[in-house]
Amino acid sequence: MKVALNPSFEIDIQLSSVSHINSVDFENLQFGKVFTDHMFVADYAGGKWQNCMIRPISSLHLHPATSALHYGQAIFEGMKAFKNQEGKAGVFRPDMNWNRINESCVRMAIPEIPEELFMNAIFNLVDIEQNWIPDTDDGSMYIRPFIFATDDFVGIKPSDTFKFVIFCCPVSKYYQKPVRVYMQEEYVRAFPGGTGAVKAAGNYAATMMPLKAIREKGYDQMLWIDGVTHNRLQEIGTMNVFIQIDDTIITIPTDEGTILKGVTRDSCITLLKEAGYKVEIRDVTIEELLNAQRAGRLLDAFGTGTAATIAPIGVIGYKDVAYELPPVEGRKTSNWLKQEMWEIRKGIAKDRYGWMWDVETYIKNYSNKIGVEE
Repeated sequence: MKVALNPSFEIDIQLSSVSHINSVDFENLQFGKVFTDHMFVADYAGGKWQNCMIRPISSLHLHPATSALHYGQAIFEGMKAFKNQEGKAGVFRPDMNWNRINESCVRMAIPEIPEELFMNAIFNLVDIEQNWIPDTDDGSMYIRPFIFATDDFVGIKPSDTFKFVIFCCPVSKYYQKPVRVYMQEEYVRAFPGGTGAVKAAGNYAATMMPLKAIREKGYDQMLWIDGVTHNRLQEIGTMNVFIQIDDTIITIPTDEGTILKGVTRDSCITLLKEAGYKVEIRDVTIEELLNAQRAGRLLDAFGTGTAATIAPIGVIGYKDVAYELPPVEGRKTSNWLKQEMWEIRKGIAKDRYGWMWDVETYIKNYSNKIGVEE
């Protein structure tokens, strides 16, 4: 079967003859370890995206000189699909992910993905795999689009060829308990003028050694601080960060170019403001954070991200001191926000901002099946 609007982006769909969905325990999913039956692939060569295909998931065959393996010219995105109370599949804010993946493309000298190609690839893949979306309270299907340089060439230059791939994972909670984060001043995630604001693969590679060290101390993630003053909060390794001091919700600005423009972060700011919360987007120093904790004024802290959704922070570590936060059960803000987001995604609450894109509607209105192949 082939699907296209623009013949340039015709998607050749080859369905798997056998599904392994019946072997999956959807009540006990480990995040990122179970994969659906199909993936999308496309190639960039000769100045255009081509060879668009949905096919059974399989290994990628790469030359040992593949550029991305040596020089890190690679980016990715994270998205989620959910099922509402009627069992219909929807994708959360895919327009923001399309915008952000192209911002990453520009920064990393990768050709941009046309909107039609991105959306048709996402929605046709989710349509095929929607039975994989768990029907559990915390269940969703994580969608991972990524692009990497494919020139067979040993030399430092922007690649001329690329591969665009999308695969999906049925998932449950990313964090099973409140997150323990650690702040340190020795290592830095991002500087102004760097790549901190885009989802470049190398951003995450550089965090692995510090992350390994703090996990040996019993922490889950780094709460990064800035590379100029070594005193201002930035973001957690997997999430943007929010804190509540007294009645004010504070999150860190993204205009310096060192923090990812989180889709969940943006959604939370919108919902908090709509509900009448006092929201400030400003810098927070280590001293302000810890002084508020010591004075009992740090009432809540949580991370936001596609994978983690709303993840409460239980402990903040600094200079080998563990600063405890209030019990999660009594936190009004993050608990309300988590419930509100869940109800919108599950179709229980009114989708006031049009965040959920219905898969069936998209396929009906924008996707055209133009042939059948044996």
